[in-house]
Amino acid sequence: MRILLGITGGIAAYKAANLIRAFSEAGHDVTVLPTENALRFIGQPTLEALSGHNIDIDMYSDVEKVRHVSLGQDTDAIVVAPATAAFLGRLAAGIADDLLMNAILASEAPIFLAPAMHTEMWQNPATRANIRTLEERGIRIMEPASGRLTGEDSGPGRLPEVEDIFDFVLSAGALRGKKV
Repeated sequence: MRILLGITGGIAAYKAANLIRAFSEAGHDVTVLPTENALRFIGQPTLEALSGHNIDIDMYSDVEKVRHVSLGQDTDAIVVAPATAAFLGRLAAGIADDLLMNAILASEAPIFLAPAMHTEMWQNPATRANIRTLEERGIRIMEPASGRLTGEDSGPGRLPEVEDIFDFVLSAGALRGKKV
């Protein structure tokens, strides 16, 4: 299966490295598409080494290849982990302001989101409304784990464990049994 793995800019971005490895070791082809802010938390060389693909987040490179559309069309599933509150808001509003958002909006593949943010952000009425909107559109959203967050904070909003995200994506009916 071809998986487009979006990584957004939250401290939990470091866990994406193990998610890439889990999908890859299971035989899936993983194209990683971090946001600019994600690259502040996890390095591009790490993501390239684990995925086996070059990473170019510039929406205006290779324009003749129409990458912002082909990335979305050439995938069997889109997974975004972590999905920040800012990302959820932009997706709910359909704001295509980077390569990841353009690829998502150009895709008909199933979308799986693993949100991660502080408890107050997760419970905020704006975030909850965005979640409802996205679920109404058929986007599958994993409930965040509860536990230690950044600093001394604890509560719901923690990125679920890699194994749980892996199972959440691969147990979806339309994807069960698919392999590259």
